[in-house]
Amino acid sequence: MSFFSLRGRVQEHLRHIYQDQDRSQLKDFGQRLLDVMELSGEAPFVGQGVEQSSGWSSSDAFLITYGDSLYKEGEKPLHSLRSFLYKELRGVINNVHILPFFPYTSDDGFSVLDFTRVNETLGDWDDIESIASEFSLMSDLVINHTSARSPWFVNFEQGKDPGKDYFICCDPDTDLSRVVRPRASELLRPVETVHGVRYVWCTFSHDQVDLNFANPDVLLEFVRIIRLYLDKGVRVFRLDAIAFLWKEPGTDCLHRPQTHEIVRLLRTLILHAESRALLVTETNVPNRENLSYFGNGNEAHMVYNFPLPPLLLHTFFAGDCHHLTEWLMSMPAPPLGSTYFNFIASHDGIGLRPVEGILDDLERDRMVAMVEQLGGRVSVRKLEGEVIPYELNISLFDALSGNYQGCDQWQLERFICVHTLMMSLMGIPAFYIHSLLATTNDYDRLQHSGNARAINRHRWDMDDLKCLLDNPESPQRQVLDRLKALLAIRQQQPALHPNASQYVLHLGPAVFGVWRQSLSHQQTLFALNNVTDRVQRVNLHSVNLDAVTKWHDLLSGEVIQEQQTSIELQPYQSVWLRHL
Repeated sequence: MSFFSLRGRVQEHLRHIYQDQDRSQLKDFGQRLLDVMELSGEAPFVGQGVEQSSGWSSSDAFLITYGDSLYKEGEKPLHSLRSFLYKELRGVINNVHILPFFPYTSDDGFSVLDFTRVNETLGDWDDIESIASEFSLMSDLVINHTSARSPWFVNFEQGKDPGKDYFICCDPDTDLSRVVRPRASELLRPVETVHGVRYVWCTFSHDQVDLNFANPDVLLEFVRIIRLYLDKGVRVFRLDAIAFLWKEPGTDCLHRPQTHEIVRLLRTLILHAESRALLVTETNVPNRENLSYFGNGNEAHMVYNFPLPPLLLHTFFAGDCHHLTEWLMSMPAPPLGSTYFNFIASHDGIGLRPVEGILDDLERDRMVAMVEQLGGRVSVRKLEGEVIPYELNISLFDALSGNYQGCDQWQLERFICVHTLMMSLMGIPAFYIHSLLATTNDYDRLQHSGNARAINRHRWDMDDLKCLLDNPESPQRQVLDRLKALLAIRQQQPALHPNASQYVLHLGPAVFGVWRQSLSHQQTLFALNNVTDRVQRVNLHSVNLDAVTKWHDLLSGEVIQEQQTSIELQPYQSVWLRHL
């Protein structure tokens, strides 16, 4: 069998995943995977990576939203979302991540009952396909676990197929002390089954039971699900909680070699079925572990840039970009055909694990205290019996209402500056809908749900939102218009291509700057950001601007004259300097 055929490559993936399985069984299983994906095993294996390097540009940006973040009486939420996308974001946002839109029992969609249906309270597959026809659609592949009330788990309890062998059972006396988890609940949950009490593995909650990928039938089920999503118009797959996929007692059960090989296999299958498709890995872990999901340009096309949100929050709280500068200097350029998924806020909180080894404990604890002072909450996890902060839960707009000196009048400018800075970095920017809408902490949802993350999962009544957006003085209108204007400018800058060269400038703790150059070397752009509430003067010699060239600030329209030696940045002002 040729290694260069698709069948040969699939077999190679399977041999690395299921090392103890008979080769003839793996051959049959590989053919079943190909059949489900409607692929010919005789097709040549197409090298992956290079073809995607031109698949995105500075025009790319993502919106992150729940299917019901917007609602209108008498209208399906997916209809309301489509109307908002069409009216407000058409032309500036071209990718939409709709968070799990399936029937579920908990965790706001991430405890899935049925991966093949749309939650009828949101709409139906026609609504999903309608949005996918106008925007590149990202969907979650909630691959690590399923609801404890799903048909698969009900069958497990009853000893029936499909499901009886889909879950991980473990003796409660097994030493699982090394297992790394993001939650403080007990890892094993006792369940009454027809075979007596079984202890099932639950990484996240007792309503989210981990699936057993050591059983190839589980992998086959998810390949069927992927084929369905492709048929419904999904073009970007977010591999949720992928780092936890493969369990091996005696290890930390994170990033196992089989997990990485499954990502490679899924990439092979997906890209041969749809060459425009992309994989994004969601791994809220320390930075080096996160970057491992680029593989050798053969795993994720994009990885969530998880250190960015806590580092930006620290930078603007402290008015000091030292850690941000040092971290970005150490960040490698992604493999060709890959890039970073940059974000500041999302449906989850701001994770603290990604800045382990970057911020010290005192800096972390000071940031935790500041978030609590601003009305946020802090989630914790257990590690070797110790309870430590894991995640900051707060709306980004409220989080940026002040700094370590207290609340002040700079909330709006600080909020715009942090997004402008993100938009200047290598990668593709993503905006949580509640950042675009300057949404504040939702204490009613927090109290009703008891879930700290609910504080940043507001549901906007479309009529209420319309009143605010009709008011040019409202924070909602101002933030949305200013971010849209920035996105429109960004689209026209080849130097802000996701893979354009990036060099971090050394301008002191108060001003963060990067130098970007387009892939063709035809455009150079200097992005400078004052991260403090004080006026800062930047010596242009330190930026290395060509003194005999006129430079133009794309954001203010101002021109830097020949022989000008410095520029003055107002509190939280950003400039994007391009030569005329």
